[in-house]
Amino acid sequence: MSGRLSARDWTPEEDLLGFFGPDSITWRVHADPVYSIGGLRALLLQALHPVAMDGVATNSVFRESPWQRLTRTAEYVDTLTFGTRRDAIRAVRRVRGMHRRLGGTEETTGRTYRVDDADLLLWVHACEVDSLLDVARRAGVVTAAEADRYVAEQVTAAELIGIDPDDAPSSVAELADYFARVRPELALTPAARDAWRFVVAPPMPRWVQFLTPARPAWGSLASLAVATLPPWARRLASLPGLSLTDAAATAALRAFRTGLLAVPERARRSPIVRAGFDRTAAAEAV
Repeated sequence: MSGRLSARDWTPEEDLLGFFGPDSITWRVHADPVYSIGGLRALLLQALHPVAMDGVATNSVFRESPWQRLTRTAEYVDTLTFGTRRDAIRAVRRVRGMHRRLGGTEETTGRTYRVDDADLLLWVHACEVDSLLDVARRAGVVTAAEADRYVAEQVTAAELIGIDPDDAPSSVAELADYFARVRPELALTPAARDAWRFVVAPPMPRWVQFLTPARPAWGSLASLAVATLPPWARRLASLPGLSLTDAAATAALRAFRTGLLAVPERARRSPIVRAGFDRTAAAEAV
């Protein structure tokens, strides 16, 4: 998948299905209600890499407009997963174009970096894959065999964003080995503490806080995301890392999923996700 991709690289049918398609484990994981928990878990985990976190804190609108950044990130992942191949490539080009212009020097390590450095891209990718898969496995969305298939499918997403596919984990075991290698580099820096504080207790307009249940609802969502983090990550943040916490988090995650499955799909799925299912269903009906 090297070089500049264009519509000439695939058939119209392949374009409609996107890079994964409705038969993929990726669609099942990313369309499930627990996906939102996995997304927050990924943000918390990503913040533990000092250099990657500095790239977010220094070069994005995170501090000024955190909701805007979260929305853009969700739209990117949804488009990469459920959009046509043309849509996905356009989204990737926008992100890679922004990355090429950004960089800095991280204070605690003294490292000068570019946001698109290979190891930083791989860290962000691995955190996302691990987080989305972890909550999906706990909630019963995928089996152990399907978990390996999901990690392998995500090599496509890694390659699209600029990661050498040979460097991207392609199995659950390889993903675990990656985190074991990188853990000595991780720390909860002041920038990471700010990011965690935002995820757990984000700023909300006053009318949202007083006229809707948004604050307590978000608090429950964020607390569950924290509880599903690996024990070593919680300990790094001076939070409980006990196995009992994991069992309670899994039970809460399953209850959360059961509750949301009762909500109509139109209310719990984004327009991009709904469009993907509608488009492929229409293509199959022809």
